[in-house]
Amino acid sequence: MYLNCKSYFSYLYGTFSTESLVQAAVEAGASTAALTNINNTADAWDYVRICAEVGIKPVLGAEVRNEGTFLYILLAKSNEGFAQLNRFLSDHLKVEKPFPARPTGLIDVYVIYPLEGSEPETLGEMERIGVKEKEKNRLFGKPLATYGHKYVVLQPVTFADKSYHNVHKLLRAIDLNVTGTRIPDSALAGTDETFVPQSKLMAQFSAFPQLLTNTLLLLDSCQIEMDFGVDKNKVAFSASKEDDRVLLEKLAKDGLLYRYGPGNKEAAGRVSGELKVINDLGFNSYFLMAHDLVRYASSRGFYYVGRGSGANSIVSFCMKITDVDPIELDLYFERFLNSSRTSPPDFDMDFSHRDRDEVIDYVFKRYGKDHVVLLGMHTTFKFRAAVRELGKVFGLPKAEIDMLAEGRFQAGDRIHALILHFGRLIQGFPKNHSIHPGGILISEKPIYYYTSVTMPPKGFPTAHIDMFVAERIGLHKLDVLSQRGLGHIKEAIELIRLRHGKDVDIHNMAALKNDPRIAAQIKSADTIGCFYIESPSMRQVLKKLQCSDYLTLVAASSIIRPGVGESGMMQQYIHRFRNPHDFKYLHPVMEEQLRETYGVMIYQEDVIRIGHFYGGLTLAEADVLRRAMSGKYQGTKEMDALERRFFENCAQMGRPADITKEVWRQIKSFAGYSFSKAHSASYAVESYQSLFLKTYYPVEFMIAVINNWGGFYNRQIYFHELKRTGIQVEPPCVNRSLVQTSIANGIVYMGLEFIHKLEGKLIEKILQERYAAGPFRGLQDFMERIDPSIEQISVLIKTGAFRFTGKAKKYLLWEANFMGANTQLRVGQGGKLFEEPTEEFELPQLPHYPLEDYYTEIELLGFPLGNIYDLLDDDVSVYPGAAELPSCVGQQVVTIGYLVTSKDTVTKKGVKQRMFFGCFLDKEGQWLDTVHFPAAAARYPLQGEGFYRLHGKVIEEFGVYTIAVEQMEKVGIKPFR
Repeated sequence: MYLNCKSYFSYLYGTFSTESLVQAAVEAGASTAALTNINNTADAWDYVRICAEVGIKPVLGAEVRNEGTFLYILLAKSNEGFAQLNRFLSDHLKVEKPFPARPTGLIDVYVIYPLEGSEPETLGEMERIGVKEKEKNRLFGKPLATYGHKYVVLQPVTFADKSYHNVHKLLRAIDLNVTGTRIPDSALAGTDETFVPQSKLMAQFSAFPQLLTNTLLLLDSCQIEMDFGVDKNKVAFSASKEDDRVLLEKLAKDGLLYRYGPGNKEAAGRVSGELKVINDLGFNSYFLMAHDLVRYASSRGFYYVGRGSGANSIVSFCMKITDVDPIELDLYFERFLNSSRTSPPDFDMDFSHRDRDEVIDYVFKRYGKDHVVLLGMHTTFKFRAAVRELGKVFGLPKAEIDMLAEGRFQAGDRIHALILHFGRLIQGFPKNHSIHPGGILISEKPIYYYTSVTMPPKGFPTAHIDMFVAERIGLHKLDVLSQRGLGHIKEAIELIRLRHGKDVDIHNMAALKNDPRIAAQIKSADTIGCFYIESPSMRQVLKKLQCSDYLTLVAASSIIRPGVGESGMMQQYIHRFRNPHDFKYLHPVMEEQLRETYGVMIYQEDVIRIGHFYGGLTLAEADVLRRAMSGKYQGTKEMDALERRFFENCAQMGRPADITKEVWRQIKSFAGYSFSKAHSASYAVESYQSLFLKTYYPVEFMIAVINNWGGFYNRQIYFHELKRTGIQVEPPCVNRSLVQTSIANGIVYMGLEFIHKLEGKLIEKILQERYAAGPFRGLQDFMERIDPSIEQISVLIKTGAFRFTGKAKKYLLWEANFMGANTQLRVGQGGKLFEEPTEEFELPQLPHYPLEDYYTEIELLGFPLGNIYDLLDDDVSVYPGAAELPSCVGQQVVTIGYLVTSKDTVTKKGVKQRMFFGCFLDKEGQWLDTVHFPAAAARYPLQGEGFYRLHGKVIEEFGVYTIAVEQMEKVGIKPFR
């Protein structure tokens, strides 16, 4: 009897979770009910699955609205009808076109209109009119004798009870961005939109038995089926599955020769074994699609990194989907694919942010727009965000809302209590539809059989379903991700080709791994600009490990993750790595399974081993544990059950309780942060590629980093690194600079994009005019050809963009203002009545102060290009630099540092307190690291960018020197004059 039920995927309207909606239907006595969320089908298949679990029949549909105006309900009669319904929704949502008052083209879909304004004699075979209980008396006088079969009972369901009716009202206020007292009645559901028990509903309509019969017949005629877990991805890449098998074998064996040369029996045997498993499981097409993607990228000159557990596969390595050698790293293919796994392998493909959209566009064109869609996801309310939104609904001032968001609720305050109560109720509710970071679905059937589609600002059709729903129904994503580091590599290689005429093979990893210069670069932690290994904490780890080889870098890429770092195992690993005979294993099983990592769990695979061999979990259960830790598993019930089983098994096997507790603590600390070994290895590959470029082509590499918006640091630091190479770096120039930073005749010119107040259209015009008519001869020539505003020409002059004229900035500013006022020099857009000779002016000597250019560059470029320490208002020579710290271990020192970045954290033992780590540049431009423990952090907080006088004790850990700051004050800069 329930044709119109909404879950909380009717964003900021519905209040039921999908599971609670089904449970409420059961409690109401329903044998069937229709899910009809507003303009979307996000949780349709979860609804079908949950209904099957409790034994009621699911019906799928949607409630169609234009803005807040209800139009009609759509109910799919079959899976074909559901595809038609999804396509109908998508056709309008993708182009933001209003839905029509009466839909067309829905052959296998029921349409139910509201009673108001509907005429039964005009309706088609699949169209009905819904009648609410409060409207039933209006049926008297209707032509029921003739058209009675067109009417059905309509009992909308939006909330469970009065409390959730209030939740509904608050959600509507949040959606409309109004206070709770200003919600229009038209925006709210009726107070009766609950699961009225079916027996009561039938009694209410007892005077109209035909409506009850019509409703039951309609629901009975709807049939939706889903074979969960059965693969629904594209079946064949080529003409047939057999053709796929033959093609994959050819590509893999061609790649085997490229990667390993002739006669490598171990590699050849593993390739053959993997191909059999891939074929038996039906995943040939998946590998071929991934290969096609990287083949296309390579043909376009796009650089990429294949990540994820796919790097466990030698077939992936041979086909250049990844650059990780699984034999070298002892990576098990079974971690990636095995005979008991039904879901496809997981390939994560990283591309430059500049190239990713073109790669995605290729996928849509290659496989067809009806079969490809970006994967959706749902933004949910976190508690603090819910409190902020509710504070606005209750009309509280911002200061009070900030206080509540920080957890400071006033006891006894009724409004605060209500916000706390309702904040907990809506915590976890979906707030809006969004896009998965990189997932793409490629289906055999048109995608509309599974989901409706919208078009977010990204510009590609995006599914309403998320990765969890997609995986459950058998649609498995291919991840096409964006990463700035690959932009660094691509542009650096292009610059090398232009400057040196060399083509660099960045995929020749064997040569890179054995290069002594690269090894020295890692060991010295000279890694600024290099993907994943440039942060202060990572550079410290590299120094502590004395890292100089690929395998150690793989481990470093994993132990830096919070899961290892926060468990205390990072320090354990470093100690054991440096002192391999000076520690004891926690348990013999840890020694047996984790000898390679010195008894420390640093990879997801390690947790699987320990869960299985120490905790007695099955491999399948251990894999669920691994998936939960990596954020690829939904729900906590399974995790709670696994934890109980782990401890029960350990007790039965006689494991010491204290050791078991510590092992589980280490496992749990990985949650959400751990890497698979293959993932770490993939990151290390890209790190090596960046290191190669930085080592051999540092100028081109740093320019590429700057032009791709840097990395961990702001771009001032990358210009600092660029100057350290010895290259001459100049401010922007109207005759030399491009939009981005460039190099010409051995001189680097800052890009025009760095000038804060310079308009993009003017930059474009400068470049077009320069290319069309040659360099500008001087200021007057520039103004006549470009016709800039006086404000824009002043900005260019102040940045030194006309220094090629040999004239002082103040003289040029005077000249520009004169020409700007003398408008008869120009006609229209830069046209001249006649050639005017350049006028020269006699001006008095205008003063120029030593730091004037520094201040101007800070204002207009964001930072000075000169030595930042020239600005320090102190005698820097009396302070020690970073190079002197090793001789001062254990001593108190006072030094000066220029703040680069900081990282907040909290202490883990006892009462949590804030502390932070600092990263500074010393007077020689070297890195100076600090730690600020809670007492000092509270008393001497950072006060923004600039210079700081640091008082503290020099400490050493594994060869890394840090100042434990006890006192700190900010040091001023020299005055303008």
